[in-house]
Amino acid sequence: MEKEPVVYLDGKYVEKSKAVVSVFDHGLLYGDGVFEGIREYAGSVFRLDEHIDRLYDSAKSLHLKIPLSKDQMTEVVLETLRRNHLRDAYIRLVVSRGVGDLGVDPQLCKDPTVFVIAEPMSSGLGPRDPKVVRAIVSSVRRDSVDATSHEIKSLNYLNSILAKIESNNAGVDEAILLDSRGFVSEASVTNVFVVKGGIVSTPSSAAGILRGITRGRIIKLCGDLNIEVRETDVTRFELVTADEVFLAGTKSEIRAVGMIDGGKIGSGGVGPITRRLYQEFAKLVVRPEEGLPVFQAKTLSAPAR
Repeated sequence: MEKEPVVYLDGKYVEKSKAVVSVFDHGLLYGDGVFEGIREYAGSVFRLDEHIDRLYDSAKSLHLKIPLSKDQMTEVVLETLRRNHLRDAYIRLVVSRGVGDLGVDPQLCKDPTVFVIAEPMSSGLGPRDPKVVRAIVSSVRRDSVDATSHEIKSLNYLNSILAKIESNNAGVDEAILLDSRGFVSEASVTNVFVVKGGIVSTPSSAAGILRGITRGRIIKLCGDLNIEVRETDVTRFELVTADEVFLAGTKSEIRAVGMIDGGKIGSGGVGPITRRLYQEFAKLVVRPEEGLPVFQAKTLSAPAR
């Protein structure tokens, strides 16, 4: 009989079927919490320190006190992977406000809920070209930076879900959202990159984006490859007239956009800069210096039993 996967939940490692949270948890009732999606490649967790830092920054902005230190949280992630014997995986790390009453006041939630899920996931990166997707420019605007800022990686993804519903109804793969000013922000769960005349551009924080970990590594990769890259405002016109457009995210990795609103982007396939970045990114995710090894001697202390 196949062994059931285990999940870390509030200090214990429990079987998946027993990993449950209260219906009074404010993460469920109000989307009050933060999370990270993380990848493990060949036994190494990609950019784990950056994910942990972003989780704690998101929590700080919500006045949500995480009951573990960063080192302890790191060890929880690694131990969850060890216990599930995973070498290529997707990890979901969640901290919610915890159990409260039916009111919105977070002060009534005594203890945050912390859980870590790890499931096997093979990488789509490799010698072949990236997947080519079709997109629309959504009528749903990305929440502005003075509203529910997407700089916080919160449990509230309704803005993205509404855009995804629109792309589903249009029969395409993805929706690209504009910000409240009309500039390109991001896709439903990925950052957007535009290539024109050999220059790579990506929206800045002013457009209400999440500063993606993969986004940041691609920006650095462009510098390493002597490809000019800019963080700047991008108009819808610049998006649809680009030579290349690609999307990047932890789970999605890198995907080329071949069509937007029914019009071809470049050749409608994978452009040369997208292809080069994809190929080089595939190489770097397995480099030892890019991640934290999972299967090594424990050096950290986690409050788990």
